[in-house]
Amino acid sequence: MERQPRPSKVKNKNAAAVQITAEQLLKEAESSREKPTPKPKQRIADKEELADYRLSKRQHYEGAIRKNRANVGAWLQYAAWEESQTEFERARSVFERAIDNDSRNQTIWLKYTEMEMRHRNINRARNIFDRVVAILPRIDLFWYKYTYMEELLDNVPGARQVFERWMEWEPAEEAWMAFVKFEMRYKETERARQVFRRFVSVFPQPKNWLKWAKFEESNSQLDMAREIYQQCITTLGDDFIDQNVYISFAKFETRHKEVDRARVIYKFALDKLPEGQKENLYNMYTQFEKQFGGKDGVETVIISKRRIKYEEELAQSPHNYDVWFDYIRLEESTGRHEKIREVYERAISQIPPVEEKRYWRRYIYIWLYYAVWEETEAKDMARTREIYSKCLKIIPHKLFTFAKVWLLFARFLIRQHDLVPARKALGQALGLCPKEKLFKGYIEIELSLREFDRVRVLYQKYLEWNPANCYGWIKFAELEGMLGDVDRARAILEIAVSQPSIDMPEVLWKAYIDFEVKESEWERARQLYQRLMQLTDHVKVHISFASFEVNATDNGDSAACVQRARDRFAQSNSHLRKSATKEERVLLLEAWLAFERTHGSPETAQSVQRRLPRPVKKRRRMQDESGAPAGWEEYYDYIFPDDEDDKPNFKLLALAHQWKSKMADLGIGNDDDDDDDDDDDDEEGEGDDDGGGEGGEPKDDATDEDNE
Repeated sequence: MERQPRPSKVKNKNAAAVQITAEQLLKEAESSREKPTPKPKQRIADKEELADYRLSKRQHYEGAIRKNRANVGAWLQYAAWEESQTEFERARSVFERAIDNDSRNQTIWLKYTEMEMRHRNINRARNIFDRVVAILPRIDLFWYKYTYMEELLDNVPGARQVFERWMEWEPAEEAWMAFVKFEMRYKETERARQVFRRFVSVFPQPKNWLKWAKFEESNSQLDMAREIYQQCITTLGDDFIDQNVYISFAKFETRHKEVDRARVIYKFALDKLPEGQKENLYNMYTQFEKQFGGKDGVETVIISKRRIKYEEELAQSPHNYDVWFDYIRLEESTGRHEKIREVYERAISQIPPVEEKRYWRRYIYIWLYYAVWEETEAKDMARTREIYSKCLKIIPHKLFTFAKVWLLFARFLIRQHDLVPARKALGQALGLCPKEKLFKGYIEIELSLREFDRVRVLYQKYLEWNPANCYGWIKFAELEGMLGDVDRARAILEIAVSQPSIDMPEVLWKAYIDFEVKESEWERARQLYQRLMQLTDHVKVHISFASFEVNATDNGDSAACVQRARDRFAQSNSHLRKSATKEERVLLLEAWLAFERTHGSPETAQSVQRRLPRPVKKRRRMQDESGAPAGWEEYYDYIFPDDEDDKPNFKLLALAHQWKSKMADLGIGNDDDDDDDDDDDDEEGEGDDDGGGEGGEPKDDATDEDNE
């Protein structure tokens, strides 16, 4: 095997100056192609040459057919050539041989009939049509050709007979309509009506009934058209009826000024059809009401549309209770009790799949709305009682309950003058699942009935169930105070404050003190304040104690009350200097200053003003979670004058500042003294003298908190 030489490499890969396109290549190839030699024309001079020519052509066609008998084109070319030679018998012979070879080929039959019609061989064409419609009755083309030929020949009875033969095979809808049009071309309205009647019996689809009705309407047979619409609705029934039938029927009535009939048809269709088949019907009804109806009609259509929307949403998510609420409100606006009950029953049947209270809240409100509607709107008390009972049975009380249901049920029974069943229901609720709201509601009901002994028992049960409930103790004492049993109320409050655990002790102590103040037992209230201050050092207690002393009438005149309150403020200030934070001391001094400005003199207010602290800005180190330094942060601190007086360093520093100011006025001093003073200031972290007071600006101190 010889080794192939390597292709030579292209050294210059740059683009050529003249580019050749594919179009140019194709044009060059086309121009250089050799032209085929034209076939020479043959002239026939006599009959012998004609006979030889025909013989050679027939031999050619016969050879082609012999090679492939299934080649329909060869048969058709052969027959067409014989026709061109006016050899009709031979052409018929070729067609017959082709039919014998393939009797179901439509093209052969079609060309055969066209040849006979072209040469006006009518009977032969009829015979061929009769044969082909007998062999291929489902091919509509030959029937159309057959009837068209008869109609061209003005053979109307013959064409009708062909149509009748065709209809026996129950052809497609277009064939029936062609029959109808044929009859109408010759003004045979009754015959066309009979064709329509047979048509809808074979094809009872709604659109065919509509064609018949429009046919009668076009012929001004309004009663007949109306009867056809009614017959269509009756024949098809609810299973096969279409919304287009009702729409067409209503439009028919509207066109002929029968607006009331059209409205009845629309409403009848909206009631009969299922929800998934009304969309177009609603749109047409809306347009109808906007054009011919009033406000009520338009609202009815809108409600129907919204109803369909809610049904679709509920089909996708049946536990969407917000949609159920909207659906219920929609139906309640219509006022149809049967429909409203149906929607309520469907809604309450959708029980939440999970027994968790947060999933049940919206569901329970459906029950409550149902019961309230039955009581207030439907006035069916027996059904309302049944709804409440079913709702209470369906709630899993061992896991959770709804106090609102029990209380509404009890109030409903009371409105029906069934007091004993109402108490039994609430007692059952407290036994199954005691809740604070149940106790409060039960107590409120008994109070409204003025059953105070029962209220006392309920409060006892309430406090036994939850002794740490501040609200229960206070309300129990208020009840006894309202009944005039002061000793009993005081004993209840005393028991309450002695409880080891209480949810809001400050509220309870305040209620106890307010009770004693209301009874003008000033000494008892003062003792309660002292007991409370032993338990807590909260600044609000001290402020409240001082405010109490101002209003305590056992102190004598108003001046004595003010002095006692001032003493109370002073004692509290001394006490908080040892135990409280600086912020609480500031709150106390501000309250004291407000008190002196209201009840005291300018001198006493000035004395309290001097006690107010001076705010100072400081810095301190910050540490991250691992204890490493994380920078500095700024904060505000308070420096109280009372604390400065107690520390000798502060006194010495104040004298140094006075000496420095005096030297500055005399112009004496040196830089070393100034530096020393500045260092002292930085170490102490104080502000300038003019930065103190109640309204002074804070001094920015850059020293570390640890250096103070």
